[in-house]
Amino acid sequence: MVDFERARAQMVESQLRGGGVTSAPILARMRAIPRENFVAADRRALAYIDDIQWLGDKASGRFMAAPATLAKLLKLADIAEGETALDIGACTGYSTAVIAGLAASVVGLEADAGLAAAASANLAALGLANATIVAGDTGDLGPTRFDVILVQGALDRVPDAFFDALADGGRLVALIRAGAVSVAHVFVKSDRGVTARAEFNAFLPPLFAARTNEEFVF
Repeated sequence: MVDFERARAQMVESQLRGGGVTSAPILARMRAIPRENFVAADRRALAYIDDIQWLGDKASGRFMAAPATLAKLLKLADIAEGETALDIGACTGYSTAVIAGLAASVVGLEADAGLAAAASANLAALGLANATIVAGDTGDLGPTRFDVILVQGALDRVPDAFFDALADGGRLVALIRAGAVSVAHVFVKSDRGVTARAEFNAFLPPLFAARTNEEFVF
């Protein structure tokens, strides 16, 4: 029997702190959220390994980021308590649940209807009233604009629709592929356009493995 409480504490100390993430709110939030509830039953014992968690067949391209990768992207996003957030590629809702403790509210966007339903159930089970899941793409979000957008998957480029969902002065964090590596970027939107800065190398699979960015409905 796995001691999940202990596994969660070890994840925070070895993977997050060990990877250079020292933000108290992020560490506390990832210490509190039961990651094991967001993976398949036969993967629960492996929920806290420092690796991608595939959700179903790899061909589907749906996954949870490794804990340290998520924590570093959250650190880069620098989410404030009063901000609204959009979590693109929410899958079963783990990243959305983490963000719910950092932002005023968060919407998790998931294209796979089955995963979106699981995410909604997972968030409800945790009683997270400020977190919701939308099944579909950015076109299903309506006119809402967000202060922070986090993308759970690597991109060749950021689709214009993602920037359209960003409020003026808001920022978007995503991994942009550059050959064999991906680089975490922060994009900031203003009335003069969007500026970007590159921060660090990291790895996530493509946002949607079966599609190119040009095919995104987003």
